[in-house]
Formats: sequence, structure tokens, C-alpha cells
Amino acid sequence: MSTTPNGSDPHDETRAPRDLEELLAAIEAIEAPSGRVYFEDILAAVGRRSFGPLLLLAGVVTLMPVISGIPGVPLLMACFTLLVCVQLLMGRRTFWLPAWLRRRWVSRHALHKGLGYLHRPARWVDHLLDQRLAFLTGQRGMQASALTCLLVAIGMPPMELIPFSANVAGLTLSLFGLALMSRDGLLSLLGFALAGTSLALVVIALL
Repeated sequence: MSTTPNGSDPHDETRAPRDLEELLAAIEAIEAPSGRVYFEDILAAVGRRSFGPLLLLAGVVTLMPVISGIPGVPLLMACFTLLVCVQLLMGRRTFWLPAWLRRRWVSRHALHKGLGYLHRPARWVDHLLDQRLAFLTGQRGMQASALTCLLVAIGMPPMELIPFSANVAGLTLSLFGLALMSRDGLLSLLGFALAGTSLALVVIALL
């Protein structure tokens, strides 16, 4: 992603996606006459009032082929995740992001190419979603997820130097995002386990 000025502020009038396929469709529907898709446009498409879709967005971008390989993208998603998690733990209902983050952009061609790899897995994943162990996705469960994702975000910058570790972090964020969107506590359990794995990779690599 690159940076350029853009004076517009996104309007959060879009219904938040309910699953992974809806998230991908919302991003693909963004109009980009200049050939650049700004992060603020993606936020406007996804919505800034729902914690689950924002976590899923961070996870998908970190996992996305082509995009995730751009230097600095894991760091950008770490900053995004950190800001969102801190604000959730503070009790904010609408998530604020600084202009420098909202004005980052990626080429529409690269974005759509990366999204193209995710459609088949998205359909498979969405079929597996169910409302299980819903207490893990309630208020306390959401706070525990936010705290865990905050720790993952702190560990993401050095992950750029550790092969595949950023992908593990992206999968972790995606699991928590999907869990909160679909109230599937089983995915939260998997997210907690994977978070421990990703943080352990960082600790081992730094020792």
C-alpha cells in the first residue's frame, strides 16, 4: 500500500458484512476510477461500527496473496488492529483511525487479484459457520478476543522477518473476526490457540 492525500471522509452507512464472502464482495464493489483503492474506501464499504468485520478485514489483508507480500503491509495491519482493539477495550462504539492510515492505498488490479484467490476458500469457510459456544462471543468474550488480538498486533512487526508467521497472525485475526460476526465460539477457541502459536513463533525467533 502507498500513501497519497485524499480529503474525503468515509460514511459508515453500509450494513456490516455477515460472513467472509460478503466482506470480499463489499471490497470488490468499491469504485476506483483512479485505479487506486484507499483504505478509507474499504472501511466505508465494511463499516466502522462492528468489531468483527474490522478484525476480519485485517486478517484477510494480511493473508491475501500479492497484497500481504508488499513490504510494510503487516505493520500497517498491526497498527490498524492495535487501534481498533484499544478503542474497543475503551468502550468506543465507532472506531476512529488517523488520516495517515486511512489514506493508504493499493492498486485496484492488485487488490482484485489478491481477492480472487480467496473466493473458493471463503465459500468453504462460510458453509462451516454456526452458532456454537456463543458465550465466547458475548461482551466478555469480545473483550478477551480484543486483548488477544492486541497482543498479536504487537507481535506482528517482527513477523515480517519470520517466514509465514505473519500469515499465522492473519489467520488468527480472521478466526476472531468470523467468530464475532457469526457468534461461533468454536472459532474463538481456535483463535486463542493460534494466537498462542503465532506469539510463540515470535518469542522463539527473537531468543
